[in-house]
Amino acid sequence: MDGRHSLELALPGASIGAVAGAMAGGLTLFAGLPTGVAALSALALAVPLAVFGGLYGVLLGHGVFRPGTFGPAGLYWMAAFPLSRLLQESVAGVGMADGVLGFLAYQAMVALGFAIGFVWMHERLMPHWLLRRAGANPRAEALLGLYVQYAQALRARKGAKR
Repeated sequence: MDGRHSLELALPGASIGAVAGAMAGGLTLFAGLPTGVAALSALALAVPLAVFGGLYGVLLGHGVFRPGTFGPAGLYWMAAFPLSRLLQESVAGVGMADGVLGFLAYQAMVALGFAIGFVWMHERLMPHWLLRRAGANPRAEALLGLYVQYAQALRARKGAKR
C-alpha cells in the first residue's frame, strides 16, 4: 500500500511536468519544424519532466521538501530540468552548438524560471488533491497537515503585521 500512497502524491507533479513538457515541445511547431519532429520533441520533454515532477511530489510526501520553500526545489530543478532537456535534445534535437557543458549550464539557469512556475502550480494543485486523498492515504493526510500548518503560519504572520 505504501507504494500506491506515494504514487498518489506523484500525480499532481507528474501532470504539471507532462503538460509543461508537451507545451514547450509543441512550441517547436512555431519554430518551423515538421509536425513529426515537434511531436517527438514534445514527448521527449514531457516524459522526463513528468517523471521528475512526480518524484518531486513523492519527495515532498517523504519530508525531503517542505511546502512553501523554494530553495531546495530550485536546486532540484537545476539538476532535473537540464537532464530533461539533454534527453530531449538527444532524441529530437538539432544539436548543441556550444557543446554539452555550455548547453547544461544555460539550461540550469533556465531551470530556475521553470522551478518558479512548477512550484507555484504545485502549491496550488497539491492541497486540493490532498484533500481528496487524505481519507484513504495516510501520506496524503500527513502532507495535508503540513500544508495546513504552513497556511496557519502565513495567516499568523499577516495578522501580526496589521
